[in-house]
Amino acid sequence: MRTLIVTLPLPGDTASGPAPSAEYDYVLTPDGQQVGSAATAAAALLPQPAGAGAEVVAVVPARALSWHQVELPKGTSATSPRLRAVLEGLLEDRLLDDPAELHFALQPQARPGTPVWVAACNRAWLRAAVQALEAAQRPASRIVPELWPGEPAALYVTGEPGNAALALTDDSGVMVWPVTGDMHAGLHALPGRVPDDLPVLAEPAVAGLAEQALQRPVTLQQAAQRRLLAAQSPWDLAQFDLASSGRARAFKKLSSGWAGLLRAPQWRAARWGLVALLLANLAGLNAWAWMERSALKGKREQVRTTLTSTFPAVRVVVDAPVQMEREVAALRQATGAASGRDLESMLAALATAAPAGLAPTSIEFTGNELRLKGPGAAPAAQQAGPGLQAFGYRAASEGDTLVVRQGATP
Repeated sequence: MRTLIVTLPLPGDTASGPAPSAEYDYVLTPDGQQVGSAATAAAALLPQPAGAGAEVVAVVPARALSWHQVELPKGTSATSPRLRAVLEGLLEDRLLDDPAELHFALQPQARPGTPVWVAACNRAWLRAAVQALEAAQRPASRIVPELWPGEPAALYVTGEPGNAALALTDDSGVMVWPVTGDMHAGLHALPGRVPDDLPVLAEPAVAGLAEQALQRPVTLQQAAQRRLLAAQSPWDLAQFDLASSGRARAFKKLSSGWAGLLRAPQWRAARWGLVALLLANLAGLNAWAWMERSALKGKREQVRTTLTSTFPAVRVVVDAPVQMEREVAALRQATGAASGRDLESMLAALATAAPAGLAPTSIEFTGNELRLKGPGAAPAAQQAGPGLQAFGYRAASEGDTLVVRQGATP
């Protein structure tokens, strides 16, 4: 995914943040793996990364950070609101500045009861630098250190002749020494002799001086390459009061993940497979819908054919079930046969389903509804209900009245 990596300017004497005219070293990478372009520009003139999942990563120079190893008390959570107060208490005796003036960041996946690394830098400077990027419409989604403790150990020689710096990274932390004069003098400031097997990475401007001072070859590393590696680190210094909201960070990670899935070359086969699966499912759904429509059309034709063949007088079919019911009723009326709506049919079904001893005092039949009043009529509704349902009737009680209606499914 397209990423803009911006190195924050070093804090000045007042540590009040970068000046409005300050220039930022930046690296623009098209995929997060290769350097696309690298240059220096003011905040408002920095390139704007575009595309899905594009982000801005701010890099804190190694000179601006100090590193401290502590052991978190057991029971301390990395998301606890008291974590900063705990870190201030643990680091109070190791810091030269007031802890309230410093920003702290805990290493990724820190666990209580084990040694963890804590990065510290000037709080006001970092906040002002981040706000300057936000004001330039380049808000940083992550803040990463230029160098961090751990393996592999290496010696970095950066800068230019007369204004260089040495940085040593290993399990004991990150140590930085400015070199304003002779490179030999700067190397003598290192604690102990530089091991022969220790990798030395030097920027092209100071690589020759480093080789002369160390009397051995060094590996060239552009500043842009070092910052690209920093952006790939698991560190994120945007913690505590500088942390984005959990929802915004989750959304950013999700969008970055989707961008990688949609654009990364290693996911090309998976993307094509997903497209093929979607097309196959779409074709299957269309085929199934076509078969269902054909079956439904066939059943409708069978109903229409049954109606017109049984009742030739019906020439236009509008609602086959209703028309068939009317024709059957007319035929029944013409032949004098009783229908389920007649009183005789209801009384016959009730005589079969009603409990013994039912003796109604009155019988009413209106609108195809049979009503029987008398003692025991209401309790008989529950007993006669299942039997009446077999004949297509429903039984209900209304006070001391048993009501029988047509309408149940036989």
